[in-house]
Amino acid sequence: MINNQGGHAIGGTGRIRQHSRHLYALLLVVLLLILHGALSLPLLHPSPYNSYTLQAMAWRSGQTHLSQDVSHLELAIKDGLYYVSFPPVPSLPIYLLSFIFADQVPDGLLVKIYILIAYYALCRMLTRRGWREQRAAAISVLLCAASSMLPLLLSGAVWYQAQVMAFMWIALAVDAMFGGRPTIGLLYYALSVGCRPFDALYGPLLIGLYLTVGQPHGLRLQGLWGRAKALVPGILLGLCVAAAYGWYNQVRFGHPLEFGHNYLPEFSFQGGIQFSLRHIPGNIRDYVLALPFEQVGGALSLRRFGFSLFLANPILLMMLVWAVHDGLSRSFSWQKAAVMMTFLLHLLLLLSHRTFGGFQYGARYAVDLIPYAALYLTLDRPEQKWTKPLVIIMILGLALAIYGSLVIVLPY
Repeated sequence: MINNQGGHAIGGTGRIRQHSRHLYALLLVVLLLILHGALSLPLLHPSPYNSYTLQAMAWRSGQTHLSQDVSHLELAIKDGLYYVSFPPVPSLPIYLLSFIFADQVPDGLLVKIYILIAYYALCRMLTRRGWREQRAAAISVLLCAASSMLPLLLSGAVWYQAQVMAFMWIALAVDAMFGGRPTIGLLYYALSVGCRPFDALYGPLLIGLYLTVGQPHGLRLQGLWGRAKALVPGILLGLCVAAAYGWYNQVRFGHPLEFGHNYLPEFSFQGGIQFSLRHIPGNIRDYVLALPFEQVGGALSLRRFGFSLFLANPILLMMLVWAVHDGLSRSFSWQKAAVMMTFLLHLLLLLSHRTFGGFQYGARYAVDLIPYAALYLTLDRPEQKWTKPLVIIMILGLALAIYGSLVIVLPY
């Protein structure tokens, strides 16, 4: 009898572990619902910052420009016409949904769907790499929520929608590449570039890891050649997607690489410079070195215009710690070096932007960098990364992100 009870207990625990990914997904949903309730934010009401919906409605009328100016949106102006100044991919699902909701697509709900898809993709990717499901689910939900990402999940505003969707595509791409499906993986990657153009940096990294990860002694020539041939359809498909972006940009702005930001008033005739090396020192001060709190009226207050991206996104801090440790212990493989070098280049490009995201919790643009840490997690045995310091630091990061979401309410 005791053995049978013990067997049932073990079986119950096993079933709980088997369904860990769904339990953690539920926790993420509950957290978002609590934050919505605490902030009295509507869950299904469209955001007034609905550039992608307006773009989709313009497509339905056969136009690439909007019918009129919308003063509170970041619209590009060319030849007296108003255009959405962001890459177009987030408008694709909205275009389809507009046949159901018209111009009232619940974009705030979409970002929650996107993050849940990203969560499941990360969880599956980590289990492919040898992580137990419970640990894979826990770290995946922390990758999605213990960061500057959390406040973005409360709003369907144009800026946040693009970042969360890009994160989803990269998570899906990484999962597909590690799952031996390079064609669909490279398509996901190409779609991420249509949300956040600097995500283009992930492409060579994903290809390199696909060719070599899991082959500790190197690939045999035949194996390497076979994997290289398997990449060809995905590369060609990605180039077709890139050509579509170029065509759309050419039609709107006369240049295949121009998505519209250079036609914003602040850059086109008000004297601002979107990307410049001169922005880097100030952004390093504000988004690399700055502490989360500052003195305001004699009291400590959370910084409302950003602080260190490594404190706001503690998984990035852990990645730096891992890299230093691996270097000192001589376990720093070329794959790890490739992840770190691409991460640093991506960070440098983001730091060259004039605002790095502006009014925000932490460092919003740093959300684009989180998948590098997820990749780094896969390059060692799980027990080398799943440690008490990681768990403690990530939980503290989650607590700070929750606090920041309540204190710094981003535009709905």
